[in-house]
Amino acid sequence: MKSWFRSEDVLAVLLGILLIALSLGMLAGINLLGWSAAVKEWTSFSKAIAPSSSSYANITGWGALGATYAFLLVVLSGGAIFLGVNPKQFAIKFTLLFAIAFLLWILGHNSYIAATPNKRPVGVEWSLGLTGEAGYILALLGGLLIGNLIPKWADWFREAARPELFIKAGIVIYGAVLGIKAAEESARAGAILFRGLAAIIEAYLIYWALVYLIARKLFGFSREWAAPLASGISICGVTAAITTGAAIRARPLVPVMVSSLVVVFAVIEMLVLPSLAHTLLPNDPMVAAGWMGLAVKTDGAAFSSGEITAALYYPDPADPSRKWMALTTTTVKVFIDVFIGIWALILSAIWAWKIDKRKEGGLPLLEIWERFPKFVFGYALTFGVFFALGFFDPSEAPILKKATDQTDVFRRIFFVLTFFSIGLATNIRRLWAEGLGRLALVYVVSLFGFVIWIGLAISYLFFHGMSAGGVK
Repeated sequence: MKSWFRSEDVLAVLLGILLIALSLGMLAGINLLGWSAAVKEWTSFSKAIAPSSSSYANITGWGALGATYAFLLVVLSGGAIFLGVNPKQFAIKFTLLFAIAFLLWILGHNSYIAATPNKRPVGVEWSLGLTGEAGYILALLGGLLIGNLIPKWADWFREAARPELFIKAGIVIYGAVLGIKAAEESARAGAILFRGLAAIIEAYLIYWALVYLIARKLFGFSREWAAPLASGISICGVTAAITTGAAIRARPLVPVMVSSLVVVFAVIEMLVLPSLAHTLLPNDPMVAAGWMGLAVKTDGAAFSSGEITAALYYPDPADPSRKWMALTTTTVKVFIDVFIGIWALILSAIWAWKIDKRKEGGLPLLEIWERFPKFVFGYALTFGVFFALGFFDPSEAPILKKATDQTDVFRRIFFVLTFFSIGLATNIRRLWAEGLGRLALVYVVSLFGFVIWIGLAISYLFFHGMSAGGVK
């Protein structure tokens, strides 16, 4: 029990809850996290960072970055002691790890790389449209370069490069972010909420099984690769793939590589699907909106796709119909994300009972408990608390939303630290030998072969006949 408690799983929950508890000071009018450094899309590097709250507008962006680094250094050094790691060594190595990863995170937010077509700033005529999540890809590439060209440097980072700790803490925080979003949407439109929830359950069960079977039977991938790939394509790449990887005890590099593919292909979806939806469904805007949530796999790209689609149907920015379309896309995407925790529990049970089953037979409850990623409890707790607070007292929802915006800064930082750390530990030659090229091919076949079309059919089933001017 002592060994179980002093683990990265438990530490991740403690870190996430600490940050969320500090954010709840907003309910008492005390802003304890507004100094955190939020990275913005930029054309001028000097404007890339700003405090996450306007209450700290007197602090420069670089001052906010210094405060964020100092806070994480103290908290994570304490975490190193908790895990039995030398805190001095951790602090030295974390400092350089943070500096490189954060720089790559900033570079990924350059407007020419990140800006989506509907949000290009004045003077930016073109952009790759990768959203700020491009920073994750750059962090992974940076880690891969160091890990494969200067392996001694990668080994030096080992005490500080803790991808499982970082990603699990980020997912615990993500529970609060999703909780308040779900509460806001349930208060606005119960019909959209119900239809969106029903649609994602049906779509997810179909998506996951088909992708898993294709990866296993047609392309010969092991279960370690097939399960995170199925979750990454079925839900939201980064969070779902990594949570699935933890549930089945996959190596950390597996879900991160899947997540990187998801980010890249989400851009293609975002550029193609809105126009295709408008062409195929000229009189069904709510079906088109639901389709964006079911088909586009990253949050940023899905929400942007919803906005682009709404603009195609209703060119007037002040048209309230846009709001209903955006709400539909967001609701479907949020409830797909919420499903992550439930699916992790299901996969933990299946893997312990059927895949890596014990000789005695029966349902191995203890083994399921040991296999189940404990940080999912933290995710469920933070989601439940924020959903309940927002649902039962809607007047507090705007304050809670601001609070989660500030904690989400740390969630994103933890994610970029994860990608950089994974890159440091990844051998490209070995990864290619395991089938990285085939992995991309599975994604292409699954996405364009059936995922987007099943998503369209299910969206039509649940949203056909709904008016974008309100709920019928």
